[in-house]
Amino acid sequence: MTGRSGADAVAAAGAAAPLLSVERLCAWYGRAQILFDVDLSVRPGEVVALMGRNGAGKSTTMKAIMGLMARVAGRVRFDGRDLAGMDPHRVNRLGIGWVPEDRRIFTDLTVLENLEVGRRPPRADAPAWTVERLFALFPNLAAMPDRPGGRMSGGEQQMLTVARTLMGNPRLVLLDEPSEGVAPLIVEQMARTIVELKSQGLSVLLSEQNLAFAAAVADRACVLEKGQVRFTGSMHDLLADTQVRDAFLGVPGGA
Repeated sequence: MTGRSGADAVAAAGAAAPLLSVERLCAWYGRAQILFDVDLSVRPGEVVALMGRNGAGKSTTMKAIMGLMARVAGRVRFDGRDLAGMDPHRVNRLGIGWVPEDRRIFTDLTVLENLEVGRRPPRADAPAWTVERLFALFPNLAAMPDRPGGRMSGGEQQMLTVARTLMGNPRLVLLDEPSEGVAPLIVEQMARTIVELKSQGLSVLLSEQNLAFAAAVADRACVLEKGQVRFTGSMHDLLADTQVRDAFLGVPGGA
């Protein structure tokens, strides 16, 4: 995972108070309830995989954390601060960056211009990212600084979205389905990126269906099914629990 055993990583992260704490989170689209009492936490320097099939509630959980859902109940706390009723831009300014599944880059702007849009002042308690550091992390982007976003592949746009989010110097990044719909080579690069972000002390909440990808980067997992938490524990324990994998992830026990 990151050069030490999963058990050691979980134990080290478990010694710290949660950076993000979600308690009994419920969310609705209109009258339809999507989330039912979701509990999860992310500690400093920890990668937590939010897993489940399509429609399980992963993206909705992230939107609720970011303040993008019109109707929610429960508690979301970041670094001890209650985010209830907070507008998304204020959540972002506190140090939470969101990388949505649909990327949302500015297609008419170049790579450099997209990065400048995301620039925020450094934080004393978060890694400080510059264009130079990001180009070292994403060599693909370094090779095309003046290319418009609309002329990039899906995987390159995904990298640009992550890089633009990092320009805000977040303490926690919400990554929504980073391996979805991109080439295997890009998936491998994204996995290496997440491991590198963790080594910099960044916390990551990762929405993911790809078990192999999640296993390569995450310390712990929270499995959702129909908006409810069905499993929470170390990634090691999830990989060993064939019943949970078969029932809620569609991964046969022998795979």
